[in-house]
Amino acid sequence: MRRLAFMILLPALLAGCSDGSDRSHLSQTSWRFVRIDGQQPGTSGAELTFDRRTIGVQVGCNRLGGPWRVDSNRLVAGPLAQTEMACADPAWSQEAAVGALLVATPRMNLDGDRMTLQSSGHTAELVRVGR
Repeated sequence: MRRLAFMILLPALLAGCSDGSDRSHLSQTSWRFVRIDGQQPGTSGAELTFDRRTIGVQVGCNRLGGPWRVDSNRLVAGPLAQTEMACADPAWSQEAAVGALLVATPRMNLDGDRMTLQSSGHTAELVRVGR
């Protein structure tokens, strides 16, 4: 009887251990920024990468990174660490915009190899790099 109760409760217990996010479609992918608040990135290497548990962002001359997950079509990133070197505009202001976007838990829309991240204050459009 105890074994049967355990087998019935096991799926519920395992579900409780999950963080509720399916990372499989984003894990180990890289995305190039094509628009940040409607403007082309100020640098050619503006990119966002998803490792298994860590997001990495390079927009200007600084890097931003930390843990991430997806919850109800929202990208939840943080706490985020960032290097702090002064950059020339527009890279400097675009870096700040992307940082603000990520901490705002933006809505995420995936359409094939295109991704849009949108919060109430900022929007980023990205395309997948490689396959």
